Amino acid sequence: MNQKKVKKAGLRKGGFTFKQFFVAHDKCEMKVGTDGVLLGAWAPIDKVRRALDIGTGSGLIALMLAQRATKIECIDGIELDEKAALQATENAQESQWHSFIHIHHSDIHHYAEQAQNKYDLIVSNPPYFEPAIACRNDVREQARYTKTLTHEGLLDSAQSLITEDGLFCVVLPYSIGEQFIEIAEKKEWNVAKRVNIKDSADKPYHRILLAFQRQNQGSVACSIDELIIRNNEGHYTDKFQSWVTDFYLYY
Repeated sequence: MNQKKVKKAGLRKGGFTFKQFFVAHDKCEMKVGTDGVLLGAWAPIDKVRRALDIGTGSGLIALMLAQRATKIECIDGIELDEKAALQATENAQESQWHSFIHIHHSDIHHYAEQAQNKYDLIVSNPPYFEPAIACRNDVREQARYTKTLTHEGLLDSAQSLITEDGLFCVVLPYSIGEQFIEIAEKKEWNVAKRVNIKDSADKPYHRILLAFQRQNQGSVACSIDELIIRNNEGHYTDKFQSWVTDFYLYY
């Protein structure tokens, strides 16, 4: 779902106004959208002290996690594109959580090799298209396609950065998410939580939220939930509104 469909979140020229923060995204190739909002609203944060957002873009998810957190000490955001990293830094600095949100202009593979700390929670709204028709520019291509960040590479980086009992959470198109699970299980991750998402009750699932734990934590029973975004009249469902009410201006 694109940003036009989330207009009530506070869309204005150059960005979005949420209840407790503003996200400028005019310098980012990939704009604020429902996928990021869903991940930021859902990712388990209650006991997290250190969190990492891979491919932070405008910093939206990092800001949402900061708003929800109660025990957080640090949220790091990693962004490969220099302009997006600068904008995420500006968004974080202008927020009330500027003291513990840190944006790094870096490749995640290089960052993982250099990092001194591990994270209780890692989140990512990653690229998911296989390289195909070229985008209008290289920045958009790296944001949309898995050319510079494959799913195998993403899982490997998360593995090196996660704490022993930490969670790694992603949002993906449904069919690609199913493939992602297969790759993750081969790399010794278990699905701990999943939410199957559809735009309306009569539509097929089109997005999936996944939370992974390392298999060295033993077998875990996967918690499965469903989210329907709109009812038959085209309005947001009560459940969707309950997810976004702390963020969207008019809920």
